[in-house]
Amino acid sequence: MRQDALPLYLQIADELRRNIEESVFNVGDQLPTELELSKRFGVHRHTLRRAVEVLRQEGLVDVERGRGTFVVAPIALPIGKRVRFNEALKAQALTPTWQVLRIVDIKADPKLSTHLELELGAAVILYERLGLTDNLPINISSSYFPGERFPELTKHCETYRSISQMLLKEYNCDHLRRSTRISARMARPRDARLLKMPANSPILLSESINVDQTGSVIEYGVTRFRGDRMELVMDHNV
Repeated sequence: MRQDALPLYLQIADELRRNIEESVFNVGDQLPTELELSKRFGVHRHTLRRAVEVLRQEGLVDVERGRGTFVVAPIALPIGKRVRFNEALKAQALTPTWQVLRIVDIKADPKLSTHLELELGAAVILYERLGLTDNLPINISSSYFPGERFPELTKHCETYRSISQMLLKEYNCDHLRRSTRISARMARPRDARLLKMPANSPILLSESINVDQTGSVIEYGVTRFRGDRMELVMDHNV
C-alpha cells in the first residue's frame, strides 16, 4: 500500500476500484473473501470492511449476507415523457417485481391539493409499493390519485402489476410525464428498513406529475430509489 496521508481503508478501496475498472473483477463476479483480502492487503477485517463499504456506497458492489460481495452495475432508469419502470428493467435483463405496502383512502392536504389540482379535502387514493429487481429492493413508490376520477381504483390495484396498464385498460387513460423533480437525501428509518440499506444511506428522491391526454393531472408520485444501485437518466426521446 502507498505510504501517504490517505487512510488505509481508502487506499484499499482505490485498489479494488481499479481492479473493477480494469476488469480484474467483472459484473457478477464475487470478490475474494474477507480473509483472502485481509491477507492480501495485510490489514484487519474491520479495515477491509470499511473499504468494501465505500465501494458499496458507490454502487460498485453488493454485499449479500451469507454469500459474499459481488460486483454490480448501476440500474439505469430513463426519465422522459413516458417512464415505464418494468419495461426499463426488462430491457436490462432484470426481473422486476412489486410488493404492495398499502392502498388507503386519504384527504387532500395543501400539498396534495396543489400537486393534483384538487380542492382541499378532496378524496385521494394512496397506492404505495416496494419495487424489487431479482429480489433486491430498489425503490419505494407512493402514487397519489384523485379518488373521484378513478372509482374502484383500490380493487384494480390489487389486480394489475403495471399502473400504466391498469389506467389504460380500466379507465382508457394514457398518461405522460409533465414534470420530474429529482433530489438527494438520507433515507428515513422506514425507507432504509424496507430497502434493506444501512441507516442514513443516501437515496434519490423523484417527485413527478403525470397527466392524461387532455393535460389534466391524474397522478402525483413520490419515489425513493436506492442511491447505491440506481441511476436516473434524463432521456428526451422516451
